Amino acid sequence: MKIETKCLHEGYERKNGDPGALPIVQSTTYVFDSTQHIADLFDMPTECMYSRFANPTVDAVEKKIAALEGGVGAMCTTSGQAASLLSVLNLCKAGDSILAVSSLYGGTINLFAFSLKKLGIECIFVDPEADDAALEAAIRPDTRLVFGETLANPALNVFDIERFAKFAHAHRIPLIVDNTFPTPILCRPFEFGADIVVHSTTKYMDGHALQGGGVIVDSGKFDWANGNFPDFTEPDESYHGVVYTQAFGNMAYIIKARMQLMRDFGCYPAANSAFLLNLGLETLAVRMERYCKNALTVAEFLRTRTEDVESIAYPGLPGDKYYERAKKYLPDGCSGVISFSIKGGRERATRFMDALQLASREVHVADIRTCVLHPASMTHRQLTDEQLVAAGIDAGMIRLSVGLENVDDIIADLEQAFGA
Repeated sequence: MKIETKCLHEGYERKNGDPGALPIVQSTTYVFDSTQHIADLFDMPTECMYSRFANPTVDAVEKKIAALEGGVGAMCTTSGQAASLLSVLNLCKAGDSILAVSSLYGGTINLFAFSLKKLGIECIFVDPEADDAALEAAIRPDTRLVFGETLANPALNVFDIERFAKFAHAHRIPLIVDNTFPTPILCRPFEFGADIVVHSTTKYMDGHALQGGGVIVDSGKFDWANGNFPDFTEPDESYHGVVYTQAFGNMAYIIKARMQLMRDFGCYPAANSAFLLNLGLETLAVRMERYCKNALTVAEFLRTRTEDVESIAYPGLPGDKYYERAKKYLPDGCSGVISFSIKGGRERATRFMDALQLASREVHVADIRTCVLHPASMTHRQLTDEQLVAAGIDAGMIRLSVGLENVDDIIADLEQAFGA
């Protein structure tokens, strides 16, 4: 099936007499006909046995997302932050390090730089455009993964997935990519060599700002038995001595994440949340096309406002720094998010935002409705001035998330706000 068809038909398999739409299985527990049946599930978790780490409604959504990304399996979480955290903890322990590009979402930077450090895991940040020598200088014997973001939030750098995948694989470690903004409709990182993909499903996948969520997707292609990951090749004492690579083959990563980390941390979404997420996924392909079309039109308008706009970051706009790279990784569009800087800095940027009438000021992005945010004082306010620069953010930057309204109405709102 083509990806538009997968949005509607993957995940939930309807049998004779079944509901036509994905049903909500609102239950924490599942009943079995024998003690042995349950015991067998602890050896080979092929069925739902407890809703802290598996539920039929969530399972159907996980299968759909895995199919959209081209992976072998997926695990939903309660937030994108939880997905990023578990994707790292599945590979790292105290004393290990990770390598991440500096142009990440502010919450991810905080998670990696501070919270992981408290757990004994060090994050080494590198410029996403660093040359080979700088990358080699940053890698260490205890580095367990490389982490990047397809479209950086909010700088909108386009991550060179193929280059970083080759670099990671040369050091026998995986590349994890946050693919939140493009979604698998616009970019599928596995096709360029990435090994693990994470999403904040709170954004475009949900689309309607209804609930938080995240997901980890496993490509099934990385060799976890290469000697760098003994947790995959040695018996897990916490899980009756299972050896993940032997028992689960190319699904070792995602099964280990579920049966070890989700079991212990329990950040699994409710069935109702997955049901609502599925509604968003069913229209994802249609919505992403409209987001991209609207955003490009708005970006072209902003380019004409030379008296007000210092700079624009939108990789789909000819002349953008990442335009050529976007043609490789994002040939069908660059999402609905635009970052632009107002002349006059922070004070003028906030006056402009406060004058908007259609667009809403909110701590969100990738909504069905147009919204704006000031990164330097909101999502990235915990960063130092140096970290803001590294993340591609200045005081006058506004993150504009273009919605699905008529684009003429969006532009009219921007025009009147500039006038104010």
